[in-house]
Amino acid sequence: MNTTTSITVHPARRLAVLALLALAAAVLVWRAVDLHIVHKEFLRDQGAARYLRVVTLPAHRGMITDRNGEPLAVSTPVESVWANPRELATARADWPRLAALLDLDATRLAGYLATRLEREFVYLKRRIDPDLAARVMALNVPGVALTREYRRYYPEGEVTAHVLGITGVDDNGQEGIELAYDDWLHGVPGAKRVIKDRLGRIVQDVESLRIPRPGRELRLSIDRRIQYLAYRELKSAVLEHQAQAGSVVVMDTTTSEVLAMVNLPAYNPNRPSEVHTGRTRNRAVTDLFEPGSTVKPFTVAAALESGQYRADTMIDTAPGLLRIGSREINDIHDYGRIDVATVIQKSSNVGAAKMALALPAKSLWQTFSHAGFGATTGSGFPGEAGGVLTYYPHWHEVDRASLAFGYGLSVTTLQLAEAYAAIANGGQLHPASFLPLNTPVNSSTVMQTDTAATLRAMLERATNEGGTGLLARVTGYRVAGKTGTVRKHGAEGYASDRYLSLFAGFAPASHPRLAMVVMINEPGGTQYYGGQVAAPVFAHVMAGALRLLNVAPDDLAIASLQLAQNSRSTGLYKVSTLPARDTSLSHDTGNAE
Repeated sequence: MNTTTSITVHPARRLAVLALLALAAAVLVWRAVDLHIVHKEFLRDQGAARYLRVVTLPAHRGMITDRNGEPLAVSTPVESVWANPRELATARADWPRLAALLDLDATRLAGYLATRLEREFVYLKRRIDPDLAARVMALNVPGVALTREYRRYYPEGEVTAHVLGITGVDDNGQEGIELAYDDWLHGVPGAKRVIKDRLGRIVQDVESLRIPRPGRELRLSIDRRIQYLAYRELKSAVLEHQAQAGSVVVMDTTTSEVLAMVNLPAYNPNRPSEVHTGRTRNRAVTDLFEPGSTVKPFTVAAALESGQYRADTMIDTAPGLLRIGSREINDIHDYGRIDVATVIQKSSNVGAAKMALALPAKSLWQTFSHAGFGATTGSGFPGEAGGVLTYYPHWHEVDRASLAFGYGLSVTTLQLAEAYAAIANGGQLHPASFLPLNTPVNSSTVMQTDTAATLRAMLERATNEGGTGLLARVTGYRVAGKTGTVRKHGAEGYASDRYLSLFAGFAPASHPRLAMVVMINEPGGTQYYGGQVAAPVFAHVMAGALRLLNVAPDDLAIASLQLAQNSRSTGLYKVSTLPARDTSLSHDTGNAE
């Protein structure tokens, strides 16, 4: 039996299917148009936001050099570890290893990341060594990457620490020259657009947006050789005399350029995390003290310029005591009638006080003010103190007498060095400078040229036989200077067992090239006079500095004598330029100085 299969055709269904296919095709075409034409820019930006990034290109800080071009501060490239907290949160099992490698507390790391999950960039550890950075990346922890930064390195360490200062974690100046010239030294970072993978690693550079501009080099007036010499001798003296602190400033007398400035206690700027509080301040420009007898030359200058006194004018200092109201001013000896030059040589407080009392208060104040006391030196060093010099209308008679030998005013080591440089420079005061100068600038007159010459001769006598600064002498050179031994002021007045030991002077006395101030704070033991403690430091530093600068000797008679003594004792013609390292005094120490 034959069967016939009939196929039923449904035109309506066919049309419906075709319509659906056409509609789907239309939707796809519309979507393609929408994606590629209508929303093209929006979608491209959204895509770029997921893999394109603008990264900063660090610019290194400018190098700091000494006057001869030797590097004192340089920037070295280092790596910093950063992370995307959301990605790192997916790898909690790796946190302990990462924390251990970066010397971080794992619990604190977890808390740190938990509060920053909305961010895409956080630092984990900054400025690490390259080998540590390589070990971090070898962990392959998701969301952890490196970025290039720079770390400041100071080749001289604590020798130049107080002058240069330090930089912070963002490479900004925090102290010293680094802070004072931060705008000059700081570089301008660059920028570029890159493609990063999901781990934050750069896989392709797209375009440069801004070229990084490194910081500019800065050349200082500091001489690295003299700086080290001053540091070495100051440290030796501070240790030998068990002192609390100390400062040395060496200046060029013709320009007032600072050739060396050192302080103790010091610190290592290459390890800022280990710096003790208070050690970063530059004591030579921030710490004030009463200068004692080191300012007597300025009292004498005021007396000479008044016309009432000459170098040979006699002053009766007997009986070594001067009573003003309830106050007594004493000399260590009764020097009787002595001339003005001997007042400096023996450091007579009574003689200086009598001269000050015979002068108008205004003229005495003007001499001290013109010498730079009571105002900053103009060096521009951050935190520099201006000192204290009370205005003369407020003086009582005892204030004027005390000022004559260095009590009742306060100065910094840098101020005192600048003032002595003015005596050495014929009475012309120049602002202290940490930058090299071809010619001095902004000079002002402290005293007449003849007055300065007379003072230089008096100060030279103070370092010869019978003077208080015998141990400041340098073989082959004529030295001029003044000692100072100052009682420190405490809550109950001046202490009887706490002193500052000072020496201020210059050399060669015939044509001064260098001025120097040595301040030792609270030496221990039995030796505390400036002539015992500070003067030998001056001698050793000055001897080395003059030799390094090739300054010709101006006392050939003494040099020849020393040559003869050396040749007889050793058979070798060798001139010693350093005095013996003996801090005992076999001669008259003058007025306890």
